[in-house]
Amino acid sequence: QVQLVESGGGLVQPGGSLRLSCAASGIIFSINDINWYRQAPGKQRELVAGITRGGTINYADSVKGRFTVSRDNAKNTVYLQMNSLKPEDTAVYYCHVFIYWGQGTQVTVSS
Repeated sequence: QVQLVESGGGLVQPGGSLRLSCAASGIIFSINDINWYRQAPGKQRELVAGITRGGTINYADSVKGRFTVSRDNAKNTVYLQMNSLKPEDTAVYYCHVFIYWGQGTQVTVSS
């Protein structure tokens, strides 16, 4: 059974940082493409960042230069380092692999 568990969300002030983690069981990250999505209230889910099994990384324009995605294959975990956070980054962030989704972790950017 595949499980993706996100963690690391929380409340942060504008300009702050958070690091999200997505830990997997039942599936091997190193041979899969991994994506981070987010969904804000009343909005569609959108792709934030992705890392392919070959290591190619892509970011949404809205987070380029502020977010960094990385993976630790030994821990079967993917990270999303988020810096210079803005109120518009407020959303539930999800990890996605193949057909599987995590439960999401809430990120709130507010003063």
